[in-house]
Amino acid sequence: MLVLYIAKCGHPSFNQPTFQKPEEPLVLESKGKLYEELDCSINGLYHISCRKEGKEIFIPFSFIEKYYEVYGKLVKYKGHEQFEWSHSYSKVFKPSTRYNSSGMFMYFSNYNVEIRDRVKCVSATEGVPVSTQWEASGYYYPVQVAQYGLSHYSKNLSEPHPRKKILEDGNLITAKWQVPKGAYIRRNYDDSKVTHLLEFNSRDSPGIFLRLKQGTDLVLSIDVRFLTGNSSLTLFLEDRDRSQIFPVSYTCSPVLIEVYNSSGSYSTNYGMGSCQTWNRLTRDLHIDLIKGHVLSGRGKKLSRAKLRIHHLLLKGYGQIDNLTVASSNHMEMFYSSADWLVRHQDSSGGWPIGVKRKIAAGRADLDPGWYSAMGQGQAMSLLMRAFNRSGEHHYLEAALKGMKPFSKSSTEGGVRAYFMNQYPWYEEYPTVPPSFVLNGFIYSLIGLFDVLSLAPRSQVGDAQLLFDQGMYSLKKLLPLFDTGSGTVYDLRHFTLGLAPNIARWDYHSTHINQLLLLSTIDSDSILTTFAERWMSYMQGKRAAHN
Repeated sequence: MLVLYIAKCGHPSFNQPTFQKPEEPLVLESKGKLYEELDCSINGLYHISCRKEGKEIFIPFSFIEKYYEVYGKLVKYKGHEQFEWSHSYSKVFKPSTRYNSSGMFMYFSNYNVEIRDRVKCVSATEGVPVSTQWEASGYYYPVQVAQYGLSHYSKNLSEPHPRKKILEDGNLITAKWQVPKGAYIRRNYDDSKVTHLLEFNSRDSPGIFLRLKQGTDLVLSIDVRFLTGNSSLTLFLEDRDRSQIFPVSYTCSPVLIEVYNSSGSYSTNYGMGSCQTWNRLTRDLHIDLIKGHVLSGRGKKLSRAKLRIHHLLLKGYGQIDNLTVASSNHMEMFYSSADWLVRHQDSSGGWPIGVKRKIAAGRADLDPGWYSAMGQGQAMSLLMRAFNRSGEHHYLEAALKGMKPFSKSSTEGGVRAYFMNQYPWYEEYPTVPPSFVLNGFIYSLIGLFDVLSLAPRSQVGDAQLLFDQGMYSLKKLLPLFDTGSGTVYDLRHFTLGLAPNIARWDYHSTHINQLLLLSTIDSDSILTTFAERWMSYMQGKRAAHN
């Protein structure tokens, strides 16, 4: 019998397989039991200190954890300390109802796309995340843009109605602006916008100031037009624990994000591009501040609960309207993604990815301009929700055009490949030869299903055919992704002759969650059979030996 203990001290590193054998065994006593220090050799490669009690051997969990990639921690339970062991760090979300194409997208209400390390910032010109996943300078990644929108759509359905406070709308005079000598504000009616606006001109003053007494809500929305290039809007955020003030500015600049350090005080600036046309800004100030902290090397440990808006400052000459602070504004962030997808769809119906993607150590690389079936599918899922919610047909038209690359071979710039020249597959990474990524393929099927569910029946085009073909291939190829103890991410071991690309636990659980979703719309038992078997692998079960 093998029993494990948690070592309170470190053990020799895996790359140090030597030890000094003690001349005499060291005998210890704990709770009346005698333990003997023992040297353990693991496969002749690693040598660690263990313990022996009678015929039982105790091995440090710190070694087991790394060696077998398992997870454990000490916790308090009913006043007593116990050790919790798990084989997986990820979760399965079992659906309780049939998947609804107008409802939450899977478990994306738990996603916080913008806080990810590989998101440089949320652009102030486009209103969507800028990725650094494969290029450090940053680029727009359609998958990430769609996930950002789908997460906020789902949060809007799962969270309570947000708090909201209008500070200035150009009509109701509620904001108590502090206007320096020589500067001015005017509230005028604008015929072109058919609304009242606030016009400001700070001239040579330090700026026009508005103090917020209860500024704990950190999502800002504002319509703004700067009429001079030196104009800016600055929010001053206060860390109430440390009594520090952090400025975050929005300026007429093409630079995405930059941080200035003046006498030890950092200022984070976001460029809005050309400012002489109206811009609608919806900003999560906590996220904007964190991205500035990360850029300056200060990290991202900054508690949202401890921040508040201390005051804001207008400089230069311009106009504003609908200045609002809220606890959240998920739908505006959702529509920012939907509108970006409409603006950036090309004539072939795709959202081209403008960076090179290196696959499998330089084999089957993708040059800039490639499409992703996952990106197409998640974009369609988002656009169909935007159409269903708003009734605006340009969202529907973009979603329907998004199906075009599905009928075009990956060798010709589309996303369609065939396994063994027989089973059609929609490629997340349309390499030649194909790689057959599982999770991206299933996301594309969900996008096709969302078109089928929400588009007018006379306009669904090839959605039914593409979906049916994809489901047929999925059911036939599922066994190839099963390792007997987990799943593989793709089928590169078939097509490229490489070692299997084992799916880490979060991708493994994604495979399960996707199959469980599909099982609510397709009654074929193969979907639940594989989902349940793959769930058992997360508890350490394995396929039977021969």
